[in-house]
Amino acid sequence: MNTTTPTDRATEPGADRAAAQESAARAAHRITALDSLRGFALCGILLVNLPYQLMEMAKRDDDLNLHPVPAFLDSFVHQRFFPVFAFLFGLSFALFLDSAARRSSRPRLLLVRRLVVLGLLGLAHQQLQPGEALLPYAVFGLLILLPASWLPTWVVLPAGLLGLVASVTLAGGGSATNPGLLLLGLAVARLGVARTLDRRTRQLAVVLVLAAVGTVAVSWWERGYPSAGPYATRIAAAAGLLGAAAYATGLLLVLRTRLGRPLSAVLEPLGRMALTNYLTATLLVLAAAGPLDLRYSSRWVTAMALAAAVLTAQTLFSRWWLARFRYGPLEWVLRCLTWWNVVPLRRSHP
Repeated sequence: MNTTTPTDRATEPGADRAAAQESAARAAHRITALDSLRGFALCGILLVNLPYQLMEMAKRDDDLNLHPVPAFLDSFVHQRFFPVFAFLFGLSFALFLDSAARRSSRPRLLLVRRLVVLGLLGLAHQQLQPGEALLPYAVFGLLILLPASWLPTWVVLPAGLLGLVASVTLAGGGSATNPGLLLLGLAVARLGVARTLDRRTRQLAVVLVLAAVGTVAVSWWERGYPSAGPYATRIAAAAGLLGAAAYATGLLLVLRTRLGRPLSAVLEPLGRMALTNYLTATLLVLAAAGPLDLRYSSRWVTAMALAAAVLTAQTLFSRWWLARFRYGPLEWVLRCLTWWNVVPLRRSHP
């Protein structure tokens, strides 16, 4: 989930010294726009997950669809943020593999170890949040991304596109979109798009326009189509994927404007500590559920206020933590277990 390159080489002596030497380079090479995009995806995922964590009644009571909050979530949030998260996971897979190949003679072994650790974290998280993302991403990473890492990009890219189309037309979207999105992330990273985002303003703008027009058209179709119709889930999945593309490219373009700096100040720390924030958000929400009387309730305004409070607290904590440490707490654990070595955590200040 984190796109930074490792700062130590576990397979060679002198790892601590190498880590210190590479600290400045790691900061320079970090793709901060992707951190902000990942943080943006985390914000949406919290809004998606929170009702399913606490407000099960909302899934059974059709009258709640009249409330503006669930109507807003259905139209602008659901199925729009997990695709961004999955795409970034595939992209990070490629970036990590490239980095590991420069520092180890067995980069795929390190990658397998990383995916296994993420899978175990996801398995534990699933006990609190059914339908969480880490476990399936880790499984698909081992079963699909790892074999695909031996294939040329001209095979991976069309495979990802075909997988995405098939997931919508045949399976109605949902988790079936993950393999295609992961492969697309892998292909895009190999094509060098992530490293050259600053030179792709026109391309991002074209994708934004096409995705926005497509989102509006498909959403209009979805609104007029019977919810029990045979193609309802397929239409919703298509609208979600197009919306995800529009959100992602739109944010990447906004980050280049005057709003970019304050927006990055909020989103980038969230994204740099994505693993920590993704898992701790569940703990914070569940801890607050009782005192706020949110379980099996329809208190949508309170639930959204809780989401805002969680994200605010995580942003402030992430900024404080990253000013003192190189990685988030769980990111550091993941890095140590991946490289099987204790990686320096505290920043060294002159």
